[in-house]
Amino acid sequence: KFLAQVVVALGAASRLFQASRFAMAYRIFGSENSPYSVKVRSYFRYKGIPHDWIPRTGEAMKEFNRFAKLQIVPLVVSPDGKAMQDSTPIIEAFEAQFPEPFIHPPGPLLRFLSELLEEFGDEWGNKWMFHLRWAREVDQDVVSLRLARELMPGLPEEQVRGMAASIKGRMTGRGFAVGSNDRTALIIESDLCAFLVLLERHLAARPFLFGGRPSLGDLGLGPQLYETLIDPTGGELMRPYPLASAWCRHMVDFAAEPAVPASGGNAFEPWAALAPTLEPLLRRAGLFLRWSVANARAIESGAKEMEVELDGKIWWQTVGGPQKYQAKSLRELQRKYQAVASDAPLADILARTGCLQFLHETPAA
Repeated sequence: KFLAQVVVALGAASRLFQASRFAMAYRIFGSENSPYSVKVRSYFRYKGIPHDWIPRTGEAMKEFNRFAKLQIVPLVVSPDGKAMQDSTPIIEAFEAQFPEPFIHPPGPLLRFLSELLEEFGDEWGNKWMFHLRWAREVDQDVVSLRLARELMPGLPEEQVRGMAASIKGRMTGRGFAVGSNDRTALIIESDLCAFLVLLERHLAARPFLFGGRPSLGDLGLGPQLYETLIDPTGGELMRPYPLASAWCRHMVDFAAEPAVPASGGNAFEPWAALAPTLEPLLRRAGLFLRWSVANARAIESGAKEMEVELDGKIWWQTVGGPQKYQAKSLRELQRKYQAVASDAPLADILARTGCLQFLHETPAA
């Protein structure tokens, strides 16, 4: 009888602890197949911010819909019921509350370059991932089934496969969202391969983009490449680059390691140490900014399609709703640059890498 009472008491204490933890923790509604969800979760893990990861399953949809303004993940809900969506604003808001361990390299020069690479990952790296995920049937089949199993855990396989077929049918027609089409496919894939060569070289001397600790730039790029890595075609393309592959896996798996200390080791490196291998990566970001400004001009003029020359090749795509967000995101990056535009060494780096002229242009809202 005494043992039974102990068991009951322990059970009650455990439930109380779980309820208390839930009341104190943030909730992240997300998907293992969403680079932006993984990005926010990685940030929370690195910072040691208490949180519960809630997969966006059918069972979780009612709670998700209580807070979500848009049907997108991630969705972060605070203990007091405030909700946020969009990965970059989420991270920026939490940086004010949880400044340590910091994710911004010191000084305006390195900080802006990190912000630039985050934007590059979010908006251009997503083109690599999304195109490779949905352009070929082998990837369509694997990913649609993986998504269906995530949405419908524990349900009969026949139902899961029916959902997978529905997802495949819906997603294979959405390449326009990232500009993926017959005319851009080769550009996207060759651009990824060119970037991976440079990234592998850069990571040979350091564990993260800016040195011994992760930055905002790592959080933007790493999850996009991780999602590329776990798909069939993307995984094959990344196989020759073990350092890049290990880095992006590390970027989504901070749970097993303690947070990096605020001072001491694991420091960010100075520009002089980073420059030989980081500057070539920034030149790839310059091509992205050329596309981004052309996209913003098309949005501003009300055009239904756009063309821009990238590295000697003509990029063509239709223009619609998804591109409006990318134009907004460009304006925010340009706003950030204007705040540090007086930094002459930064301007010199951006000029050499083909970025500067596009950061000065500010298409109308």
